Amino acid sequence: MSFTNTYFTEVQATIEQLDFDAIERCVARLAQVRERGGRLFVLGVGGSAANASHAVNDFRKLADLEAYAPTDNVAELTARTNDEGWSTVFEAWLRTSHLHSHDVVLVLSVGGGNAEHNVSPNLVTALRYARSLGTSIIGVVGRDGGFTATVADECIIVPTTNAAHVTPHAEEFQGIIWHLMVSHPSLKASPTKWESVP
Repeated sequence: MSFTNTYFTEVQATIEQLDFDAIERCVARLAQVRERGGRLFVLGVGGSAANASHAVNDFRKLADLEAYAPTDNVAELTARTNDEGWSTVFEAWLRTSHLHSHDVVLVLSVGGGNAEHNVSPNLVTALRYARSLGTSIIGVVGRDGGFTATVADECIIVPTTNAAHVTPHAEEFQGIIWHLMVSHPSLKASPTKWESVP
């Protein structure tokens, strides 16, 4: 088999192993947050930060859900990193945004954060802060879900079908899953452009 055949076989196997019920529960939680006037904060690092930015657009435009990603403001992100440190950058951003229990934090991450190994410590610190406030946490993560999976109210773990491709599969499925969410009848509030053009 070619690499392309192998890769897409892994993608197909990932779909077959996804927890569809967990996705439905995440959608229901997001719908509840919108109904009570809460906000969505999407946290991601690296490729997941780019996904967070795209997801914020879709949740705002298509699901009518007030949403933000701290990584969209590169000036604040780098100032806080420089002045206060990388591990607290998301927590500080959420404090300034007056995060509260009516909101929800969505983590997009390959590993979900791991304080012991100093991997995405900013996610760990932010989630500890969110948990202290009673803020809902949901995640779309790979591997074993890391710290996110241990504290989230709902967590979708992208199954590992090839240990050599954990990162690409986790990050591509973040996109598939949030696109499913904003297309879900429980969340979709506006039509996508091309589907509305005759």
